[in-house]
Amino acid sequence: MGIRGLIGTGIVAAFAAAPRAHATEVNVIGLFPGKALVVIDRGAPRTLSAGQRTAEGVLLVSADSRSATLEIDGKRQVLELGQHVESAALTGSLPSVTLAADGNGHFTAEGRVNGSRVRFLVDTGATLVTLPAADATRLGIDYRRGQQAVSQTANGRVLVYRVKLDSVSVGDMTLLGVDAVVHDSPGLDIALLGMSFINRTEMRREGANLTLTKRY
Repeated sequence: MGIRGLIGTGIVAAFAAAPRAHATEVNVIGLFPGKALVVIDRGAPRTLSAGQRTAEGVLLVSADSRSATLEIDGKRQVLELGQHVESAALTGSLPSVTLAADGNGHFTAEGRVNGSRVRFLVDTGATLVTLPAADATRLGIDYRRGQQAVSQTANGRVLVYRVKLDSVSVGDMTLLGVDAVVHDSPGLDIALLGMSFINRTEMRREGANLTLTKRY
């Protein structure tokens, strides 16, 4: 468990393979040197290393912080920041929210935790939804009864408390029973919408917009 810093290192992209007996949709939600975090056919997110092939036949050829090369049915595709092709067959009426990037290219969202307002920074580098202690206290969360752990952040190692939030909402989308951590570290005063929320959504980047669609 860890907080990977205020600015997420994940790079969002999506790719739909050429039609076959069953069209495969691959969503790349994080890019790292030699690895990529992917969602295939709306399944659970998984980390692929360069050279690894999945049961669906998706091969990660290579990856760095800017792009990934994937091979599907023998065809290679290079995915860069913001690039996507969407399968219309998989587009439905599930709850979703579209966020616009700010001047620094970051995505923020007005949301709710347990019914109370919280402002989030979307961070695919954060393992869990992360709340500053001031927000947790305002929300009435008795976080000090949670399991303690030490996490590495952009500001160094900090003590965190693991909690489970009754609900987290962004736009019209509400997820129940979301794992989170609370910290009391100066300088980390914004809540992070981490992977414990994002993993339960379909994430798509199109230009300056990011769309999250509820999966389950």
